[in-house]
Amino acid sequence: MPDDLDRASALEQAQRQRALQAQRQRSNFEVPSLAQCEDCNGDIPEARQAFGGVTRCVVCQTEFEKWGR
Repeated sequence: MPDDLDRASALEQAQRQRALQAQRQRSNFEVPSLAQCEDCNGDIPEARQAFGGVTRCVVCQTEFEKWGR
């Protein structure tokens, strides 16, 4: 029988999968991503670049979205 930690882990995994799927649907694979963030010049990981049209690192994109663009 799964305990609370198992259920929390399964929920987190399901939420991550939904978020990735939503991002894939919004992605523009035809537009290349930047290798460096347009805000901080930090490296954008290749896995993130693969989505296409990515211009910010995760930290900067989170801040960008948090403050309503």
